[in-house]
Amino acid sequence: MPAPTDLWVVIPAYNEERWIETTLGALTSQRSGKPFTVLVVDNASTDDTARLVTDWAAAHPDLDLRLLAEPEKGTGAASDSGFRHAIEHGAAFILRTDADSIPAPDWVACMRRALDGEGIDLVGGRVLPRSDDGTSPRGAVVISAIVAWLMRHTGRFNRINRGPQFQCTYTLVPGFNLGMRAEAYLASGGFPRTRIEDAHEDWELTNRVRTVSSRVRYRSGPLVRYSNRRVARHGVRNVIRWYTRHDGPVVDQVDVR
Repeated sequence: MPAPTDLWVVIPAYNEERWIETTLGALTSQRSGKPFTVLVVDNASTDDTARLVTDWAAAHPDLDLRLLAEPEKGTGAASDSGFRHAIEHGAAFILRTDADSIPAPDWVACMRRALDGEGIDLVGGRVLPRSDDGTSPRGAVVISAIVAWLMRHTGRFNRINRGPQFQCTYTLVPGFNLGMRAEAYLASGGFPRTRIEDAHEDWELTNRVRTVSSRVRYRSGPLVRYSNRRVARHGVRNVIRWYTRHDGPVVDQVDVR
């Protein structure tokens, strides 16, 4: 086992055998400057996700890739277990992405610069939809990018994101392009151990951190491209409804990320 590192990347995964190797490939190719650890949290997958991660680790010994089993279903539960495991094993900085996302080659380096260099407690990076995986309906790439921009800039006006308990202005911190300092995670209580159909765990985390820190920021440098699988399955209108109201047909099909 390689020596412990101070930066870990946590990836919650459920039945991601079609996708996870692309994500691992992007992390293997990082121009990070310093070593880091990747932790895949297998969230009770019933396919070959765990085997593919183990095989990738054997074939790429230069990447410190580890696997953690989390039987309690839910992206919140998987993320929380992964973050706490990383902290217990020496992580000072923890990043999160999804098992169907593609971090840019300098993603880890940009996140480290924001967290370690700038002293940010919680940082969200730039997001763009993937166009290489065959899941984007016509026009969805452009529409999804516009929706992400609107959500980042309009969330601060939502009454639920305002109040004297918050130490800074709300900014969207997407779960697949997120980084934070270990002490901020512990002080805030971390991710709620929820299922994806019950709560937006990244929104909840952001507001938890805002009650204990004024250092929540957006940075355009760390870029992650995300999958449009949910849009392909349910359509743009239903996905917007789900993200803004957390209801509708999308919640009936869990873990389509």
